[in-house]
Amino acid sequence: MSAALGLYRLQQVDSQMDQAQMRLRAIRQILENDEELRAASDQLAAAAVKLKNAEGQLEQCELDVEKQRIKLQQTDASLYGGHVHNPKELQDLQKDVASLKRHLETLEERQLEAMDVAETAEKEMQKANAVLESIKSSRGAQFHELATESEAINKDLEKLSAERNAVMNDLGSQAVTIYDQLRKQRRGLAVTSITDGSCAACGTTLTQSLQQNARSASQLYYCPTCGRILFAN
Repeated sequence: MSAALGLYRLQQVDSQMDQAQMRLRAIRQILENDEELRAASDQLAAAAVKLKNAEGQLEQCELDVEKQRIKLQQTDASLYGGHVHNPKELQDLQKDVASLKRHLETLEERQLEAMDVAETAEKEMQKANAVLESIKSSRGAQFHELATESEAINKDLEKLSAERNAVMNDLGSQAVTIYDQLRKQRRGLAVTSITDGSCAACGTTLTQSLQQNARSASQLYYCPTCGRILFAN
């Protein structure tokens, strides 16, 4: 077997392994860095904080209303309890009752507004939770498929690795060194074929002499433009 043929086979195996490993990285990124899932989780967390604040505000409003009602009841009791007979004091109590009632109305309005805010916040949180659960559900099936695909790819890589070792056993160390250097320099593609009289990698038209030489088993020949090793059937 010529060195060019051996390196071409090695290139085919390495290219398949490169594609498989690239897909594995993509799957890993999907599984570990799901932006949509993270965004939905963040939205639910924000909605939960908003609801907690709204419920806290509503609780405070309810306390304020209750305190005001107690004050009004106490003032009413003083006004109508028969213990105060001084006209001036009775007049002051009447003013206090009127003022307390007006403020109670204001507090009750605030309470209603706080209730609306809390209800809206609760609906937003329920919606955010539904979105998150929907994404999780769809991701469950997707993640299962990706995990199955990942397992299949790893099995393929094991076979390719064994095939690579077998090819390497038939190659000389010098040829492999050249191949490895070109792989680094040419983005993983060190060996290319001759297709229709041209370099399949860069498209350069090759002379008949170079094409004939590339079929030789004695030494390696390179594309004059991209510098990759040429393999001719």
